[in-house]
Amino acid sequence: MKFVLKVVLIASISALGQLFLPFWSVAMVAFLIGFVIEGNGFSSFLSGFLGVGLLWATVALIIDVQTASLLSGKIASVLPFAGSVPLLILVTVLIGAVVGGFGALSGNMFRALFRKQKRTGYY
Repeated sequence: MKFVLKVVLIASISALGQLFLPFWSVAMVAFLIGFVIEGNGFSSFLSGFLGVGLLWATVALIIDVQTASLLSGKIASVLPFAGSVPLLILVTVLIGAVVGGFGALSGNMFRALFRKQKRTGYY
């Protein structure tokens, strides 16, 4: 349940943040959610990966449909994608997803720094 909550929170807060903040604000949002909601490293990375990946996929597809692939086609022809719009969207989604995943993982690892450790008597 925490996993789904983290994915939804990361996607929704990142969508709101992108209206007013730069594109890299998704990393800050994923970091904060990964810090606040406890989980293991893999689930934190996966929640950030899916949250930002789904958000960027949705935004990229909406822009592609609204512009009838004109904008995406021109950008894909400038980059080394040989004019392939689906490949451009896939690369865009993967970049955002990896940034979100590492942001959430970093937040989880930062939280681990402050977790109380059991004292074993050995220093």
